[in-house]
Amino acid sequence: MPASPSSPKRVAIIGAGPAGLTAAWQLSRAGAPVTVFEADPHLVGGIARTVEYKGFRFDIGGHRFFSKSQEVEELWTELLKDDMLLRPRSSRIYYQGKFYTYPLKAGESLRNLGLLESGRCVASYAWARLFPVKNPQSFEDWVSNQFGRRLFGIFFKTYTEKVWGMSCREISADWAAQRIKGLSLASAVWNALFPQKGTGDRSQTVKTLIDQFRYPRLGPGMMWEAAAAKTREHGGEVRMGCRVTGLEKQADRPGWQVRYVEGQGAEEVFEAEHVISSAPLRELVKAIRPAVSAEALAAANGLRYRDFLTVALIVRPSRPFDDNWIYIHEPGVKVGRVQNFGSWSPEMVPDPKLACYGLEYFCFEGDGLWSMSDADLIALGSRELQSLGLVREGDVVDGHVVRQPKAYPVYDDDYARHVAVIRDELEARYSGLHLVGRNGMHKYNNQDHSMMTALLVARNILGGRTQYDVWRVNQDAEYHEEASRDGDDQTGRQVPRAQELRS
Repeated sequence: MPASPSSPKRVAIIGAGPAGLTAAWQLSRAGAPVTVFEADPHLVGGIARTVEYKGFRFDIGGHRFFSKSQEVEELWTELLKDDMLLRPRSSRIYYQGKFYTYPLKAGESLRNLGLLESGRCVASYAWARLFPVKNPQSFEDWVSNQFGRRLFGIFFKTYTEKVWGMSCREISADWAAQRIKGLSLASAVWNALFPQKGTGDRSQTVKTLIDQFRYPRLGPGMMWEAAAAKTREHGGEVRMGCRVTGLEKQADRPGWQVRYVEGQGAEEVFEAEHVISSAPLRELVKAIRPAVSAEALAAANGLRYRDFLTVALIVRPSRPFDDNWIYIHEPGVKVGRVQNFGSWSPEMVPDPKLACYGLEYFCFEGDGLWSMSDADLIALGSRELQSLGLVREGDVVDGHVVRQPKAYPVYDDDYARHVAVIRDELEARYSGLHLVGRNGMHKYNNQDHSMMTALLVARNILGGRTQYDVWRVNQDAEYHEEASRDGDDQTGRQVPRAQELRS
């Protein structure tokens, strides 16, 4: 039976990723009855889960634990305490057979590019500063304004088009503004010449330029397993292997009926006053009853996602390297990024004589890459690692493939309009439904941003003095106090100040 008006509000949460479990943990310890529905039968964490194969642990996508929000940092510490390692950030770019330390080092970049090409890059940057593209709409124009078109072509175009499977002219400038905001050629060169270490002001740090981060010793899934355990300790439920099939807004009383299937069983019904969803927005809209308008349904159908798969290769490291990951800007191979799991945490690799590298391939569900057999993908990854000079023939001894659907919400020309249409209708017609996280909001959130949306939703449900607009969570986690949705900022990237969140 639904809770009475005087009792704590019963909350159903769809998805046990960073957003869903943060909301569950915070609500359950405040006394609210919480039930989380997770489709995966075994693993929590969503894209931030950790997969294990023969004792080797794989991070699906690479998750640095660094946030400009002190509150989020404190939550991580509360969950894992001494199990959080402080790790050096080490990454490089591979371009035309050469490696570039990233963030860039001025001398190394000059040597690799050569004086002539370096001069062209400087001239291109100067031209971009003098004659920028006004009101840039595409990723290409936004990045070219910041770095010049030659550096855009060298360090951004190939990798970005691998990630998204589309031209940089088709990708919204919002993507660049959210992911590399605050970084320009000038700041990159300045950091290369005068690196800042140990700065105490996290709010002024460009995430791309950080030189260390925290990381759970057994991978990010360890964090979310702890959050699930905390939720259960406080009386909440985390139901694994439960796939939500529909949401019905009740007409005769406040609340929702959540329809779900456990394993291969029959559909069951769960009643709750509030539903928090981190499920892909496109699928959520189609599952709601009474049905949304034709306009909102068309908007949902217009939302797109990019998928990816990780080919984890266990190798005898005859050519060892220390990078956390290497960005592959080489058009001659399909791999987009190579992770070295042992550099994230030595405990991810059980045998110190071996290494484990994760090759990330960006694709669309059902396309040629996605549909390849595991054996063919392992063979492809082995060949490409050899061609990049990271292993020798015979170094690869085993492999495992992990497919991740809907890893990235696509920021094309129409995504913002589609999301606005859906958001307006859900807020007007479906009270008690709350969207959080990356896929839930169709926003490219990092896990700390996803956690912040969940924290704000939890506070809204618990009924504090202030109601927060979760759509103002900034992609860079810079916290600004904005009272009006229709103010100067139209990007939806802001959130109330961190100190007010504790009020």
